[in-house]
Amino acid sequence: MRSRGGLKRAAGIAAGMAGCFAIAASAFGDGLTNENLVQRMAPGINLGNTLEALNLSVPAPAKASQETAWGNPPANQAIFDAYKAAGFKSVRIPVSWSEYADADGNIDPRWMARVKEVVDYARKSGLYVMINIHWDGGWMNHPTYPQQAAIDAKITKLWTQIATSFQGYDDHLLFAGINEVGEDNTQGAPTAEFCAVQNGFNQAFVKAVRATGGNNATRFLVVQSYFTNIDHALRCNATLPVDTVSKRLAMEVHYYDPYDFTINNKSTVWQWGANATDPSKTVNETWANESYTDTQFQKVKTAFADKGIPVIVGEYGAYVKTDDKGRSVYPGMRSYLKDWTAYVTKSIYSHGLVPMWWDTGALFDRTTGTQKDPAAIGWVIDSTK
Repeated sequence: MRSRGGLKRAAGIAAGMAGCFAIAASAFGDGLTNENLVQRMAPGINLGNTLEALNLSVPAPAKASQETAWGNPPANQAIFDAYKAAGFKSVRIPVSWSEYADADGNIDPRWMARVKEVVDYARKSGLYVMINIHWDGGWMNHPTYPQQAAIDAKITKLWTQIATSFQGYDDHLLFAGINEVGEDNTQGAPTAEFCAVQNGFNQAFVKAVRATGGNNATRFLVVQSYFTNIDHALRCNATLPVDTVSKRLAMEVHYYDPYDFTINNKSTVWQWGANATDPSKTVNETWANESYTDTQFQKVKTAFADKGIPVIVGEYGAYVKTDDKGRSVYPGMRSYLKDWTAYVTKSIYSHGLVPMWWDTGALFDRTTGTQKDPAAIGWVIDSTK
């Protein structure tokens, strides 16, 4: 998800362990390939609303860390151990960077050390890890020709530093360049200009990382479709960035259809799928039923996965609608959430794609790692068996 429009609201800096797995990383490489990536990474989960949390009222780089700004505790070893024990094989760690950079784009070494420490927690647990530049205040959401050069330069500056810092990590670490980037406040099919410039952002990312050499010369890099939309992927992103190595790029899309059921908390739509009993509770959302789900994932399978380009569904999910006190508004919705979660996860996986559930702390206690919703965790895990 993007961190705008109220969809996402969610520490100290510790450098002592930073880099401990980078030193020994090459000893743990297991030959991640486009043929085995899905098997080794599915299913995955997001450490959402944590390292990408922002407090824009505090000027950068005065703040040391805003990791807890959206309500989650600092990431620790326990949460990643819990992910692994539950059956997850990979974790996506969204990260903000520019708020920790000075006017020249130099990232505060304290923040780099903290991100590395969190990545090391995940690696110690045996998880594959994907880090990105997340919403980051939305500075990339202007894919227009007048803005292109400045944004390309900033992408290059940040990714050169990130990639250099993680250069020694092996192929258990993947880089994803951007997140849900498209022209703000627009709907419908993107223009040719928007497509071309957003593709240029992907290219700037790939070029910057490869230029740092070392393990980054062959690391798996993840590029995104326009707004991470499946249909836009076919329209805008069928041609991947030019790379200096073959078969080391993956495509990322996200899936939250139908919106009024999955993440629109104000909507009265709370039933979904073949088991829905009341048309008034699905309104016009029957278009995004089981057959639609399969059709969407078949599209990216045909366009990318069948051509040897792994596809990662870097975010997907559906959630209980709650009142202002956090209580469920529609108690009966949970059975439909089970239907949606199980069906969508199974469809992603059966089409040869990697599902990575978007979680902001609902499934696990982020301090102890205790499972807060074992049933929902099981809906995801069991659907990839």
